[in-house]
Amino acid sequence: MPNITVQLLKGRTTEQRRDFAAQVTDTAVEVLGARRQDVRIVFEEITPDIVANGGVLASEDPGRAEVVAKFPPAG
Repeated sequence: MPNITVQLLKGRTTEQRRDFAAQVTDTAVEVLGARRQDVRIVFEEITPDIVANGGVLASEDPGRAEVVAKFPPAG
């Protein structure tokens, strides 16, 4: 039983998660020989202030500003 955890910036739509899950499940079935009903995918929503790349918080990294802006914090 493959258990797959995916961390995404908060703000992805249900449709995006649904499409991603379907495609990853298809790949797990094809590559791993898993039964479709045994593929478990868990989405963990994260915010840019709890992720650092190269020692810089994503929320403070000008190089990531365009991506971060696509997924504004809820509130």
